[in-house]
Amino acid sequence: MQHELTTQVPPDIAASPDLLKKNIAAKNGILESDIRHIKILKRSIDARQKNIKINLKLIVFVQEDFVDTPIELPEYPEVSNASEIVIIGAGPAGLFAALKCIELGYKPIVLERGKDVQMRRRDLKAINRDHVVNEDSNYCFGEGGAGTYSDGKLYTRSKKRGDVNRILKLLVGFGATDQILIDAHPHIGTNKLPGIIAAIRKKIIDQGGEVHFNTRVIDFEIKNSKITGVTLQDGNILMTNKVILATGHSARDIFELLYRKKIKIEAKPFALGVRVEHPQQLIDKIQYSCEVRGPYLPPSPYSIVKQVRGRGMYSFCMCPGGVIAPCATSPGEVVTNGWSPSKRDQPTANSGIVIELREEDFKEYAHYGPLAAMYFQKSIEQKAWHLGGETQRVPAQKLVDMITNKVSSNLPETSYKPGLTSVDMKQVFPEFIYKVLKNGFKEFDKSMRGYLTNDAVIHAPESRTSSPVRIPRDFKTLEHVQIKGLYPCGEGAGYAGGIISAAIDGEKCAQACVNTIK
Repeated sequence: MQHELTTQVPPDIAASPDLLKKNIAAKNGILESDIRHIKILKRSIDARQKNIKINLKLIVFVQEDFVDTPIELPEYPEVSNASEIVIIGAGPAGLFAALKCIELGYKPIVLERGKDVQMRRRDLKAINRDHVVNEDSNYCFGEGGAGTYSDGKLYTRSKKRGDVNRILKLLVGFGATDQILIDAHPHIGTNKLPGIIAAIRKKIIDQGGEVHFNTRVIDFEIKNSKITGVTLQDGNILMTNKVILATGHSARDIFELLYRKKIKIEAKPFALGVRVEHPQQLIDKIQYSCEVRGPYLPPSPYSIVKQVRGRGMYSFCMCPGGVIAPCATSPGEVVTNGWSPSKRDQPTANSGIVIELREEDFKEYAHYGPLAAMYFQKSIEQKAWHLGGETQRVPAQKLVDMITNKVSSNLPETSYKPGLTSVDMKQVFPEFIYKVLKNGFKEFDKSMRGYLTNDAVIHAPESRTSSPVRIPRDFKTLEHVQIKGLYPCGEGAGYAGGIISAAIDGEKCAQACVNTIK
């Protein structure tokens, strides 16, 4: 017999199958010897009280054997001779669109401006060590997209957009741990995700699809408001009447191309701020109310949302046991992001701390039309580059020093490898952003006593939270509102925010594309 139960247990019991069995038996009046297996369905941490508990949703097999059924991938057909669909971008939206095309019997041709996951590593090393930015291969561009080397978090609030569990199961089928199906905030880790991405690419190619790296699209061929082909950087034109555009939130050249060709796009407000790094031990002490984190608890995250001077200010993409990375996509700019390895075992924790922006904030750039938000974003990144000595050194300031209007006389070494330059954050941001940050950090400390400390270092800017442009599409067909056969997709089109929601949107666009063919 199977019993579905929910329970709360201490961390040591949750970590031990034997202790958990004893606990479940005692709580539910079941003979321990009758419990043959306990399958954990969901797991989360409740740290609201000093005695931390683990919330578990379980199936207990009582006098019934448990038969494990491994997750298997769909039966993908061979599509080498099938009708073709061109997909621009090999991030999660593009890759999952390609898999869905194959599942539906169509041949995807994936065009990726950057390199494969292995070759990308050299260019990431060049940014960190030599301050050299490759415009086509960096933390944002290349196989797997931005998430591959900037964390691999899978948590999403976008459950209404589609089947989150389906995407998680596909990732498990391609090599992710099945713990992502259980944890409330699933995470693969930057050290593990590249192998999973490579396995997805192999499946696409094995089934007859194509994946082309170092292949940048520079123009769209359009006739009578219909897509007829894409022009590549080498001058070749790939003829097609179906294009899924999944280029990510940093593909500024694509946004500019659409604007030049008078293809409708819209300015989209986004969030912008800084990335703050604390010692992980300090975050654990605050969140777990302890001097030293116990052996059965993971490094603690945090999540804070405040209203400050009429604007939302919140933590974004928090990385426990993680590091800060340089994520510029062009020379002459500085951008930060954060990531964690699968074990989250680094001594520091970091999070984006960002402020919601509004359309009126971009009025100085109104002459750029729908690209106004993008040029506002770009101006701050370029200012940070100049302040950092025209290198990838990041403008930085100790947290309390910022609050007390003091330029930090000395900065500790942080996880940001290219290095730091001590600046006053007033120099980086417009006054309204600076004032919200300054007041907001005081509010943060009210929720997390001890957060406001000079052991924390601000790195600026965190500016690529989402796309500053939306590419509008028809609500039903998902085609561009103006160009037939063009399917704006994922984060870069303004319809997703993270790996899972981008993957879901990729599948939706592939299905919509096939529906118009049929």
